[in-house]
Amino acid sequence: MRHVRVGLGCRAYSVLIGSGVLGEAGEEAARVEPSSASIITHPGLAERWARPVAEGLRRRGIPACLITVPAGERHKSLRQAGLLHERLLAAGMDRRSLLLVVGGGVLGDLGGFVAATYMRGIRIIQVPTTLLAMVDASIGGKTAVDLPGGKNVVGAFHQPSAVVADIDTLQTLPARELRSGLAEVVKYGIICDAALFDRVRAAMPRLLRREREPLVEAIHRSCQIKADIVAEDETEQGRRAILNFGHTVGHALEASTGYRRFKHGEAIAIGMVTAALVGRELGITPPAIVPEVAGALQAARLPVEWPSDLDPEAVLQALQHDKKTVAGRMAFVLAEGIGR
Repeated sequence: MRHVRVGLGCRAYSVLIGSGVLGEAGEEAARVEPSSASIITHPGLAERWARPVAEGLRRRGIPACLITVPAGERHKSLRQAGLLHERLLAAGMDRRSLLLVVGGGVLGDLGGFVAATYMRGIRIIQVPTTLLAMVDASIGGKTAVDLPGGKNVVGAFHQPSAVVADIDTLQTLPARELRSGLAEVVKYGIICDAALFDRVRAAMPRLLRREREPLVEAIHRSCQIKADIVAEDETEQGRRAILNFGHTVGHALEASTGYRRFKHGEAIAIGMVTAALVGRELGITPPAIVPEVAGALQAARLPVEWPSDLDPEAVLQALQHDKKTVAGRMAFVLAEGIGR
């Protein structure tokens, strides 16, 4: 099992990565000595992945309630958050209770927001079951729900007490979801680590086959990069903004198509290539970087071009509502090269 420490002083926490580590969620829960616990998950994940977590809690004398939420970005809403608040209240959750989220990035964002706002904040453990959630959404404390006009518009920073990433959950992950997560892994290489970029590109066939060794290596290094950036700039006042590489256009593509057409990583892949093209036109990104970025994403079988039937006006409107837009000026993170 690999460990990554997110160094935030008295709020520091561990990210545990390995095969067969779901039981560690019970161990981490026992450390915070909760009065009770609730587990939020999707119906399709309840039996295989959430119930073992619940059983681990009960073995340690922690009563746990299992709550299921429909899957899909359209359920990452204020309405769904309110319904979950009501469920937690009905379950008797108090300020010393613990919430565990067993699912992907959408559920992690939603569950994190619920934990941040229920009784002004309760503790949470993230148990990500998708590659994207393991390397991105579960780490760093960003929580949010969407509005019709924009993604992640309503949210809060609320750090978890622990993250438990069991790569066994990736064996049942749909191939499209796996590819979506690989977009974020490629992103870490582009923004911070040229060696990771090269290793991931070389190992892409093995990653797509879900071989454990390259998966653990890619997840571990990605988590290290995210943890280091979060420890330096928790609330995105400076360096943490580089994590948004590809996200300005990516979020607009998601919002303008009603969160139904693109997986998050697919939209971010197009966004990263777009950012590389913008950087090239501005003289910031060397021209040779554009095909490198596109080639790595294509190796992951991700889209790199804008679909011809997209409504440009809808995308532009979504860009105007992006949370990084200030006084009508759009913010792009641009690469000066691979790894920087």
